[in-house]
Amino acid sequence: MVKALLSVKPEYAEKILSGEKIYEFRRRIFKRKDVDILVIYATRPQCRVVAEARIGGIMESTPEDIWKRTNRYGGISHDRFMDYFAGRETAYAIELRSVRRFGRPRTLSEYAPEVKSAPQSFIYVD
Repeated sequence: MVKALLSVKPEYAEKILSGEKIYEFRRRIFKRKDVDILVIYATRPQCRVVAEARIGGIMESTPEDIWKRTNRYGGISHDRFMDYFAGRETAYAIELRSVRRFGRPRTLSEYAPEVKSAPQSFIYVD
């Protein structure tokens, strides 16, 4: 089982945990094809690992197409989505399944001692 730890703004982490957001959008995606678990790290002010989720699939297309296919469950406004992908030809949407919220959010050092700081985008973890 290969895991990737993603930094996610707290507002989006909450939407993932509530089930409102089932797609996580990225400008870059994993080089490894065997990543099957996403570890959700809520950034400042939380700075905690809050959940894990299975990857249901990864869509790759233009930002416009990804928006059309995912916007009902993206947990983001059209304007913010388009701002995030401004100037990009490719967008990625990671489908999140079986989200498992941790009863007690964990610090990075508790969850993955080998990770010294939160990643800009993502990092592979054991």
